[in-house]
Amino acid sequence: MKLKSALFGTLSLALAASAFAQKAVEAPGGKYAKEAEQMFRTSFRADNPKYWMTRLEQDETMKTCQQYRDNPPRAIGQKLEKLNAATIRYPVDGKLIGDWKEGEKLAAVGTGGHIGFIQPDPAGRVRGGNCYACHELAKKEVAYGTIGPSLQHFGKIRGNSEEIIKYAYDKIYNSNAFTACTNMPRFGLHSWLTPEQITHIVAFLMDPESPVNKD
Repeated sequence: MKLKSALFGTLSLALAASAFAQKAVEAPGGKYAKEAEQMFRTSFRADNPKYWMTRLEQDETMKTCQQYRDNPPRAIGQKLEKLNAATIRYPVDGKLIGDWKEGEKLAAVGTGGHIGFIQPDPAGRVRGGNCYACHELAKKEVAYGTIGPSLQHFGKIRGNSEEIIKYAYDKIYNSNAFTACTNMPRFGLHSWLTPEQITHIVAFLMDPESPVNKD
């Protein structure tokens, strides 16, 4: 009797887990999602510059990741990864590692991207990677986020082969080429960072003289 009860309990848990796994992910906003989206869009002024308004439009990756959050079915995830890998562009000179000192500046800068009539970006403001918001990098910087893994000693641990350098560049340019729906921004896709700027951040990660790789 006890054996039957245990088997029944195990079967019930398995069926419940299966049903939960197959349940569609509820869209953000639930049943009010459409109304919330409409309210959000109408809150923007009609005379906004066109390039501001492009931020309201989602590409296929954004739409899919909104539907599945950070856990799309594997087949769909692979499709997104292939789609994003095709967007990666490289510097004209083909050089993927730049100046680590410039990369250090970009990694620390969190400004750029402000829109609106109250406090928009001034002309010429540099957009940064704001890498410390998510990663540990140089040892001397004690304030960093932990959403992403520690990148301290990145080059020292992984070496500086052509494959690793290309991986670092590609990952920064478009992280979704590796992991669909990751939290990491796609810095190169919409020209938030230029290919040249990305090479500088790669150097910050890889160069033996960079504070990232110093004890």
